[in-house]
Amino acid sequence: MKILYLSQLIPYPPDAGPKVRIYHVLEYLTQAGHQVTLVAFCRESDKPAHMEHMRRLCHELHTVLMRRSRLKDVWYLGTSLLRRRPFLIARDTVDDMHQLVKTLVRQHDFDAVHADQLWMAQYALTAKQEKPELTAVLDQHNATYLIPQRLADSAGNPLLKQILKQESRHMARFEVEMCQQFDRVVWVTADDKTAVQSVAGRSAPQITGPVIPICADPLAKTVIARQAGGRRVTFLGGLHWPPNAAGVVWFAREVWPLIHTAVPDAIFTVIGKEPPAELQTLHLPNLDVTGYVDDVTPLLQETAVFIVPLHAGGGMRVKIVDGWSWGLPIVSTTIGAEGIGYTDGQDILIADTAGEFAQAAIRLLHDPEQSAQLGRHGRTTLETFYDWRKTYRSWDEIYRP
Repeated sequence: MKILYLSQLIPYPPDAGPKVRIYHVLEYLTQAGHQVTLVAFCRESDKPAHMEHMRRLCHELHTVLMRRSRLKDVWYLGTSLLRRRPFLIARDTVDDMHQLVKTLVRQHDFDAVHADQLWMAQYALTAKQEKPELTAVLDQHNATYLIPQRLADSAGNPLLKQILKQESRHMARFEVEMCQQFDRVVWVTADDKTAVQSVAGRSAPQITGPVIPICADPLAKTVIARQAGGRRVTFLGGLHWPPNAAGVVWFAREVWPLIHTAVPDAIFTVIGKEPPAELQTLHLPNLDVTGYVDDVTPLLQETAVFIVPLHAGGGMRVKIVDGWSWGLPIVSTTIGAEGIGYTDGQDILIADTAGEFAQAAIRLLHDPEQSAQLGRHGRTTLETFYDWRKTYRSWDEIYRP
């Protein structure tokens, strides 16, 4: 089939959750014989080599530069409050993207249009308006409204809490309206599908669709050969994403002092771009904030505990899939492991309070055998359920007429 695939970002390198999803779906679709035209927003930070890689993978690549500024964000926030439209959607509504989609649909004989995540739904509907017979597919990585809702629950600033609650309400309504206009909706987790349907209500048209989880590439990511006696307690993820930043700050404030007291030589390692400035103001002992790192292997080789201390977010946390692919022992909150098939105590340790999280990490720091066993079982779970070469065969059914 000829597929117009719409993405909010260039998915290479696949070093973050959304990129991992998009990249491996594109790999599967192209290997399955579909002709994919990728249309994506790009940033000034995207390297020419990354663009060229995607051109080799896809039939065609077309891009629109995403420009953002704090001044524009204030404007979009104001219009969002007045028009009852989600800020995150208003911010990424770009006329040039609408026009590009219209032009491509007029020039090409596409069979389907694929919107990756809610941000691109409006552009897929633009394609559908141009050519109503297109099969419109929406890939829902999250129940998006839950992200600001959960951030609001933990926000201390009353004004910020109110803004986040309102954003969640606007997003919930928008999310339901978008899902109901697509021919097919694919979900990353069953929990997300249930959450969005609960907003729609029982009397509304049912929001259905299959669940296809985010998967990794076990052939590309091999088990890390960890050093004996490694002392790093490691977080890895983009810290520009508010749920990640909030989770790391919670861990730093509430959990790390307990771990440091019990294991004074342990090192709290934070890997990811745009780390929150608050981390440095806490003056934590044995804190190593690296920023973005091209090759994380040396740090992971010294990692005794891989942490996912999230209390907000939606969809699947690819950090856990990545951690399993590397054979690392993982401690996560329940929300951090949401949407993933795991067995607590076998392939992951689940802990929600600061004390429980600290104790789980301390156990792994003191018990290399349990640490190794947890990592081995996690790798087995990944290979069984989260290998894209096996699981993504389900995409064949999505595009079948």
